[in-house]
Amino acid sequence: MTIKNDVKIGKRVKIYHKNLVNLYGCSIGEDTKIGTFVEIQAGAKIGSRCKISSHTFICEGVTIEDEVFIGHGVMFTNDKYPRAAIGGHLKENDDWKLEKTVIKKGASVGSGAIILPGIIVGGNAMVGAGCVVSKDVPSNSLIYGVPGKIVKKLK
Repeated sequence: MTIKNDVKIGKRVKIYHKNLVNLYGCSIGEDTKIGTFVEIQAGAKIGSRCKISSHTFICEGVTIEDEVFIGHGVMFTNDKYPRAAIGGHLKENDDWKLEKTVIKKGASVGSGAIILPGIIVGGNAMVGAGCVVSKDVPSNSLIYGVPGKIVKKLK
């Protein structure tokens, strides 16, 4: 596990057990907390005053805006059609389309949630634990279930 030199880390960022995270090519805003066993890939952006809980995977193409809570074991994805190989040859970087995902300011994503590629979770929205998010989530909404369904508007 490692923190590469190309990671941009804001002031007062707390990374728990630095030898038990993988961070490379990403940026992390001020006053953010990163838990143990978190991986954040190149190109991912984490805002200020966020909490990223343990065992979470944040892949390339994910932007997490300011003041977002990410629960334990949250999984982000960025490829709608994942395959190991095409025509008998291992896929390379040019063989897939990166789908960007955005978690807007003040949103919360519960433990064990899976966020499919190309999703926008609106500001102050809440994603319930274990939810599979397959569609955009409007701001100030509570969503849970598999697949995720909007169950209520939040104030």
